[in-house]
Amino acid sequence: MNTNSKGVLITGTSSGMGLAAAIAAAQNGWHVVATMRDTTKSDRLLSAAAEAGVSLELRALDVTDPASVEECLAGLDHLDALVNNAGAGHLGTLELESVQAVRAVMEVNFFGVLNVTKAALPLLRASKGRVVTVTSVGGVIGQPFNEAYCAAKFAAEGFMESLAPVASAVGVSVSVIEPGAVASEFVNNVGGRNAVVDQAGPYAPALSAYLERTRGAFANAQTSQDVAAQIVALLEAEEPPFRVLTSDTARAFAGAKLKDLDGSSVQSLTRSWIAQPAPAA
Repeated sequence: MNTNSKGVLITGTSSGMGLAAAIAAAQNGWHVVATMRDTTKSDRLLSAAAEAGVSLELRALDVTDPASVEECLAGLDHLDALVNNAGAGHLGTLELESVQAVRAVMEVNFFGVLNVTKAALPLLRASKGRVVTVTSVGGVIGQPFNEAYCAAKFAAEGFMESLAPVASAVGVSVSVIEPGAVASEFVNNVGGRNAVVDQAGPYAPALSAYLERTRGAFANAQTSQDVAAQIVALLEAEEPPFRVLTSDTARAFAGAKLKDLDGSSVQSLTRSWIAQPAPAA
């Protein structure tokens, strides 16, 4: 990496927000180390880079594999920023799935963030750099049938909020960025929705109601490019805040939790998402 340029490593760049953030950062003069688990899926990223007239450094990285993380960061002698973007959606509920399935969600969305951040911290300490972790409003409010996903995002939020003052003491800033609904491949990658409903047994009516509500929310979703612009702004902010909510909808949603001291308002809200209509008289 050219030590005369700003360097950022971004995880999960094969599609969605990660891809958009990689392109936007490169357009703003950053040397981007764009990573993904399977580099054979890099065609979309490389096409977008060519169209934008920017170049990227592509590296393989499986965030759940410490050896892969170590190999990816080997040879980087300078790094100004890390964007933890890689993640995986998950739809389900505890009675109907294994604890192992929940652990797998935690491995990607929580421990994967820790693996990469831990490996990058020595470089970021040297550069007085920053860590930006993409979480979610699902890291603020637990959502029906997203138990494992929200648990992982809650964990990432709590970890980063606790790490921030410690990292600051050695010159590293830590921030989280919380999107709401984003129009990206992330939603499409939560596979098997119809199959999940078919196998939901007594939970099927509630799950169907939740999915109907979710389709409406994503009909008005932010674009990946909009979130990416805010990631880049956070990378370049002179005094980055700890938390950035990426839309008015996200701010209103998270705000409901922050002022709900006994939890009753949030429970009322989320229960309404899975309520079935009253039968006709």
